[in-house]
Amino acid sequence: MSIFGKKNPAEKAPPVKKSVLREWIDAIVFAVVVATLFRWFFVEPFTIPSPSMENSLLTGDYLFVSKLHYGARTPKTPLQIPLAANKIWGTEIPSFLDFIQLPQFRLPGFSEVKRGDAVVFNYPPEVKNPVDMRTYYIKRCVGLPGEEIAMINQQVLINGQPIPLPEKALTSYLVESKEELSPRILQGFGIPSYCYTLRATGEAIINTDSATIAEIKKAPYINAVTKQVYLKNSDPQGRFFGDVDGFTNVMLPNYDWTFDNFGPLRIPKKGETWPVDAPGLQFYEHVIRHYEGNEKVELKGGKLFVDGNEISSYTFKQDYYFMMGDNRHNSADSRFWGFVPADHILGKALFVWMSINPEPTEEQGRFRWNRMFSGVK
Repeated sequence: MSIFGKKNPAEKAPPVKKSVLREWIDAIVFAVVVATLFRWFFVEPFTIPSPSMENSLLTGDYLFVSKLHYGARTPKTPLQIPLAANKIWGTEIPSFLDFIQLPQFRLPGFSEVKRGDAVVFNYPPEVKNPVDMRTYYIKRCVGLPGEEIAMINQQVLINGQPIPLPEKALTSYLVESKEELSPRILQGFGIPSYCYTLRATGEAIINTDSATIAEIKKAPYINAVTKQVYLKNSDPQGRFFGDVDGFTNVMLPNYDWTFDNFGPLRIPKKGETWPVDAPGLQFYEHVIRHYEGNEKVELKGGKLFVDGNEISSYTFKQDYYFMMGDNRHNSADSRFWGFVPADHILGKALFVWMSINPEPTEEQGRFRWNRMFSGVK
């Protein structure tokens, strides 16, 4: 104050103290912003919702997914609810608005996608949503860009050479028994309900690994165990590239391939140029249509038109990957809906930080303590 009772302009008014509510709001907003940025560029949590990766990853596993390995993607859809997936929690309401779409870039990473990596990615056939707002899937990378993949009686071949199964991979067996195979008996072998189907008395289709089957064979009431393999021209349940999200046999409409016997099939690679009359190029039309950023793609009379122009060859704009689940007969993967484009890849599964058993027993309770903070192989 001056001596005349007037306020001195140089003097500052005392700061207004925030209310408790305002302090809480500021703290929450700050935490959400930090968590969102951390989730976008560093690490994101992910939950295993299905048995497609058993026994490597179990239903109820909670993972951290590293975005630093392959390089984080910049957001393509800026108008979205922070920390939500593609739907508002507990509803079917989209958690985003897609009328603003930004160019998407990938920041430098310290690794590339390698064969055998457990990779989290956006589900490619969900073309109604922007790339970064498609449902998250997790599968194991089996085929890399530019490689030729085939499968003969469940044995995967890359460029004609066999590659080993994942250590804990599952497949299905027909088990015939002298007595009824009850859920209690199968649970005693560590087989959850979502990994078997009880048939007529004394029969069951079981998805499990070779070690568990060896134990089952020792049981005195077992008559026979037969590994299930879908041959070509077999039951349409084993059909390679099925009816998924509007893609009905999208890549191979006239082939008799199954998900145990198929190929050879070449995986597109960025920069590769294929002539339109190359064997099989025409069934890559949906790749060129949906994942390459072309405005209009048509296949008419065996001729391919891109943006209204007939083309004699096509150069792919990005890399593609062939992904498969470790639970080979209970996994919707690249055998059903095709390749995974590079821009759909989110990150690499790092480790399990929590695991909740959906079917707790007396021997194994609600929490799988032995899986907590275990690495993903």
